[in-house]
Amino acid sequence: MTFKIAGVQMDIAISDADANLASMKRLATTAAKNGADLVVFPECTLTGYCFDTFKDALAVSEPLTGDFVARVVSMARELKTRILFGMLELDDSGDLPKIYNVVVLVDQSGIIASYRKTHLPTLGVDRFTTPGESATEIVRLPEINLGMNICYDCSFPETARVLALAGADLILLPTNWPPGAGRVPDYIPNVRALENNVYYMSVNRIGSERGFDFVGKSKICDPLGGELAFADHAEEAILYGEVDVSWARKKHYVSVPGKHEVHRFDDRLGLKTNGFLRLLCFQSALAFGLQIVHFCPIHQPIVSIGSLTQFFNRATEFLIQSFCGGGVVSTIRSFATRNLR
Repeated sequence: MTFKIAGVQMDIAISDADANLASMKRLATTAAKNGADLVVFPECTLTGYCFDTFKDALAVSEPLTGDFVARVVSMARELKTRILFGMLELDDSGDLPKIYNVVVLVDQSGIIASYRKTHLPTLGVDRFTTPGESATEIVRLPEINLGMNICYDCSFPETARVLALAGADLILLPTNWPPGAGRVPDYIPNVRALENNVYYMSVNRIGSERGFDFVGKSKICDPLGGELAFADHAEEAILYGEVDVSWARKKHYVSVPGKHEVHRFDDRLGLKTNGFLRLLCFQSALAFGLQIVHFCPIHQPIVSIGSLTQFFNRATEFLIQSFCGGGVVSTIRSFATRNLR
């Protein structure tokens, strides 16, 4: 079974959601007419990215229950397709408001899922946003399992690996790459696809915004890192690709039995016995440890390198024993509370 995807490389007008929604509608209509089961737009599709102050970004932020999302849901309903788009999400539930750089997946009935950007560069609106905490979650649709990252997330290999280990067939990367991204658009999507044996789609914007240019170069890669489509330019474009989920789920390649075999998961660290489970547990522990380091102020370290190393080793064995008894994330947190000092 194949699943048809479309990536929309487009310009975005900062602080002008109406103009951006109109562009989305025009391009999504074309993609839907061409049979796309999912239409993917760039990072911060509705809002733009290059904000200079928290106040300016806050002015165009909305909760996911707001008008922005409702209008895209209406668009998906009219076009009978799914749409993934970016915006700035407002969380005003606390004493001070927070902004998240988020992508939202919707269909005809409403929100399917959302993902908040985890890795934040000192650039544009990400200077004022709060990092997300759901980097290991995938979206299970009837036809396909999806993983979601945003822009700078792709620079960290573990972000794609934990999604692949969780079962993602296709990883989606809405992005806003300027020239400073260097060769990232040319190589990183291919590498992330190959090393995890998944499909990988990067969808970048074009145009200029407050002195920043954006380079386009959106692409769709297959599980061997080959390019199904590549918009190697900074012009408006719609890319299409067909995803064969059975290929993405085939992690074990056998050329000559016993002499030439490759397993994208089990071969890492030479783990052959219960390799998938052991590696999943180890990398779940590693991902949680990285989150601890990520959120820890540099001047107030809460754990030592030695204790982290010990934690990873002990957590792997602990999770193997506990894997069937509960969720991985809750299990890791429980273990960390008792073992990280």
